[in-house]
Amino acid sequence: MSEKENDFQKIKKLIKIMKENDLIEVEIKHGEDKILLKRSGPQQPLTAVGLTGANIQFHEPGQTPLATEQQQAAGGAEEGLIEIKSPIVGTFYGLPSPDSESYVEVGSAVSPQTVVCIIEAMKVMNEIKAEVSGVIVEILITNGQAVEYGQPMFKVKPE
Repeated sequence: MSEKENDFQKIKKLIKIMKENDLIEVEIKHGEDKILLKRSGPQQPLTAVGLTGANIQFHEPGQTPLATEQQQAAGGAEEGLIEIKSPIVGTFYGLPSPDSESYVEVGSAVSPQTVVCIIEAMKVMNEIKAEVSGVIVEILITNGQAVEYGQPMFKVKPE
């Protein structure tokens, strides 16, 4: 079994334990490694924080590692624009439910805490936050489309 598959199996086991014990948050630290799983409350979808492709991304509390990656990747993007990339593999949903309005549209102002979409992975709905401040200038993914780790989903003009 590859390291990536092994990591996902461990995360699936943690999610199962959370559901069985009705836990709201689980944080596990091992040396410098850290994983944090949260959900808003009972019967709410779980969200995984700090995941990247094959490995778990480690960061200090209060940092926004995805925003840092996005700023570094902006050099390859259009001049001055930051790409919000998918932190996980899954299915992109730009609205909370079929009869709701989109989380964001072109021209929407976003802050680091603004939820821009949901990515469903392994039957878990993961809220994805902008982690940057600015204005959405382009949406690169359509509702229901599969996304890969690191795939650009939005372009943002930073403030």
